[in-house]
Parts: sequence; structure tokens; C-alpha cells
Amino acid sequence: MTDTDVQPRGHRAVVTDAGAPLPVAPPAPGPIAILPKPTDLHVSAVTGAGGTVAALDGDTRGIVWLDPRDPSGLQDALDAAPAVSWVQLPFAGVDAFADLIGAHGDTVLFTSAKGAYAEPVAEHALALTLATLRVLPARARASSWATEPEGVSLYGRRVVVIGAGGIALEYLRLLAPFDVDVTVVRRSSSPVEGAARTVTTDQLDAVLPDADVVMIAAAMTSGTAKLLGAHQFSIMKPSARLVNIARGGLVDTDALVEALRTGEIAGAGVDVTDPEPLPDGHPLWDTPGAVITPHQADTPEMVEPLLAERVRVNVTAFLGGAGEGFVGVVDPVAGY
Repeated sequence: MTDTDVQPRGHRAVVTDAGAPLPVAPPAPGPIAILPKPTDLHVSAVTGAGGTVAALDGDTRGIVWLDPRDPSGLQDALDAAPAVSWVQLPFAGVDAFADLIGAHGDTVLFTSAKGAYAEPVAEHALALTLATLRVLPARARASSWATEPEGVSLYGRRVVVIGAGGIALEYLRLLAPFDVDVTVVRRSSSPVEGAARTVTTDQLDAVLPDADVVMIAAAMTSGTAKLLGAHQFSIMKPSARLVNIARGGLVDTDALVEALRTGEIAGAGVDVTDPEPLPDGHPLWDTPGAVITPHQADTPEMVEPLLAERVRVNVTAFLGGAGEGFVGVVDPVAGY
């Protein structure tokens, strides 16, 4: 999508992180509902920015939605409060709310937490990177002293990072001391700080064969579903490692299991899976080279203060009434 794909309709445009204007009128300031269960920290974030927290009713103008897995609940809230013009969502990924955003995107400004959780999630991505390179899954399961030398150093390796949002940028910052060679894959070919090169998504297959590590930090959309599948694993190095901290659906799980079992790639560290939660007895649990964490790159204790700060910033923008200053604006066309 280019900067001219979506045009404002007779009023000030809100600009997304990608620079594309959205056809949404500036949100009208008014009472804000925090749903479904307000916390003291989020209430303080709203009131500290000068906002008013009130129960959901016909006067509600803004909603801070705290449940990432209940889009139907948010739809009910919007139906009950038709004057709402701004909604803050709790996660960076908004794929669960895609239909709702598409239905209301012309009248409601949606903001997400994209970028807010970059530090803890990038830290987890680095941990999974090192764990797979140092064969820690096998070490953790061992019950006798191994005599076969295994493990690879991260220093000087080639890393492909898919995505260029806040998590990807923080991951690049954490990688810097390891003197790695980084290629970023994203929609735009604009240079990314910390990367030796940036290529567009259609060039993914061209850069995979040289990668020692592939880290996925892309948004989940209809166009990125199963971005890595059997073909992509077949062209990767047998020594390559995959790390996914974005969405499980970006990877074909069956193809990943097969690639690990046949040695097409050497390891995978995933904090997200498809399906999720990963059922007991699923083949991925017992696949050699796989380390699985249960979508806890950012725990509630890590997330709550970071989301509260995002709420504070966006309430300040909301009260400004000009449609400016919002962070994490969701583009209803692109879906993130």
C-alpha cells in the first residue's frame, strides 16, 4: 500500500505508522470506558492524562479494550455505545479484530499496542535464538552426559528478520554486539537501521538460502498466512534456525515438523503456534530441535505497565481532539 491508497474524506486525516492517511474523523473527546475489567493501573493512565473513566453507555466516546481474545465482546460494546470514535486494543497483533476493524474503520479510530512491548518480546526472541543455536532443547531433556560436541555461536552469523516493526527494531539492537549480518524483509525496501540490507517480501525466497537464523516479527494478515512453508524450509540451510514470536499462522506447522524431523533445518524456537494453544500430544512437542514457549514472551506483569503508558499517550491525543499524536494507529486496509 502506498501513501495515496487511502485518502481523507473532507476532514483531517489520521496518519498511520506507515505514513498512509486514514479516512477517519478526529475522535470526539468524552468519557472513556475500560473493558471488560478495568485495572487500577489503566484507570490511573486515563485519569492521569486528564480523561474521565465511566461505565459504558450512550455518552461513551472512547474504549480501552483489555481482552485480546474477545472481539465479539468489543462488538457488543460498540453496538451499545454508537458514539465511540476511538478504541485502544491491547496487543500489537490485531488479526483477531480484523473483521471488526474493517466494519468500523471509517468511523472509529483503532490504536494497537504495536511497539509497546518491543523490549520484552525482542528479549525473548534473542533467548530463543541462542537456545536453538546452542541446542539447549536437547540439553534440557538429556539425562546423561553428552560426548558429541554440538552448538553454534551467534557471532558473525547471517540473520534474516521478517518484519520491521518495534519488536524487529529492538531485536536488531540486541543483535548488534554479536556482529551479525542482517537482512530485513518487509513491504518496503526503505533501509532499516541496524540492517545491512532491506528487501521486499517478494524477495524472501532469495534471501532464505544464506540465513543462519530466520526471525519472524511480521503482522498476521491474509497475505502473510503460512509465509514459511514446505518450499521455504526446503531452500534453507540444514543448519538454519527459525524463531517465531509473531503469530503461529505465519508458519505452516506441519511443514515445520517435517522440516525438523528430516533435517531440512536444524532447530526452531517458537513462542506462538498454529493451532494455539498447542494441544497435548501434538507432534511438535516431541520434534527434535524444537523449543516451545506458551506465548509468554510478554507476560501480564511485563505488559500491564507498558500498555498503561500507551493508553496515557493515546488518551492525551484523544483529548486533544485534533486526531493527532496517536501512537500505534491501525490501518483498516492493511490490517495492522
